[in-house]
Amino acid sequence: MWYWGNGGSGWGAWLPMTLMMLAFLGAVVVFTRSWISRPPFHDHGEQSTDPKRILDERFARGEIDEEEYHKRKDVLQENR
Repeated sequence: MWYWGNGGSGWGAWLPMTLMMLAFLGAVVVFTRSWISRPPFHDHGEQSTDPKRILDERFARGEIDEEEYHKRKDVLQENR
């Protein structure tokens, strides 16, 4: 049996319990929203083996200039 005057928490416990419940629910909402908005998993470890595509990617990244790009592209087309 609860006796409010003998060490029971009384009305003072509802505030911390309410705040903890709100914090927990807020964390669940934030986690769920971040999980839903996450892009699907793609394995970026897979490397392309197509020489033309690799050449195009290097040119797009700026690793090679336009002159070198066209030279290498012509060499690739001659070998096919």
